[in-house]
Amino acid sequence: MQDFLVPAIGQYYDGRDQVQRDECMRSCGMAGMTIMLAAKAMGYDSCPMDGFDFDAVAKIIELPEDHVISFMIAVGKGTQPAWPKPGQLPYDEVVIQNTF
Repeated sequence: MQDFLVPAIGQYYDGRDQVQRDECMRSCGMAGMTIMLAAKAMGYDSCPMDGFDFDAVAKIIELPEDHVISFMIAVGKGTQPAWPKPGQLPYDEVVIQNTF
């Protein structure tokens, strides 16, 4: 199985920069979700962060050229409840089951 899968995976990703980036972001999203769920289970709050200067952070942490930052997660103890999120659609408008 390994002799079949390893070359197939290589062929799928090799030379396809956008596919590689998409997979990276998808994997980072799942890893981030896991970190946030683990933090909550340990009694911490968390918040995914975007909107910062990605290049400046990459420079500060000496990120290798062939790496990218997907997002950051702040983890800590909350000092107050989260603000209400205005404009959210009702659950039954965004969750569709067994049909499109």
